[in-house]
Amino acid sequence: MPSGLLGKASLAANTDTVLYTAPAGTVTTTTVNFCNTTSAAINVRLAVTSAAAVAAADYLEYDFSLPANGVLERTGIVLSPAEVLFARASSAGVTVQARGFEEPL
Repeated sequence: MPSGLLGKASLAANTDTVLYTAPAGTVTTTTVNFCNTTSAAINVRLAVTSAAAVAAADYLEYDFSLPANGVLERTGIVLSPAEVLFARASSAGVTVQARGFEEPL
């Protein structure tokens, strides 16, 4: 089963971006890091869902103000089979990575 980098993206403004989808038959444990590469604060969101789109109840972080040149790290996120990890930023200039491991059920 894969381990290490599960997904990464340079986020576009105001766009839900799929960062990672847990494969069928596995449970995934991940850490997500947001990095603001700009000199201004940017709001970020992180959601986990089994649906095609994010709903209000899916958010782990909602409009967290990521300071200029700052980092946000969320650890211990566990995904069931077929759950999807979404990331979003209010402006361009934020990169995000999911690192972790997959385990068979």
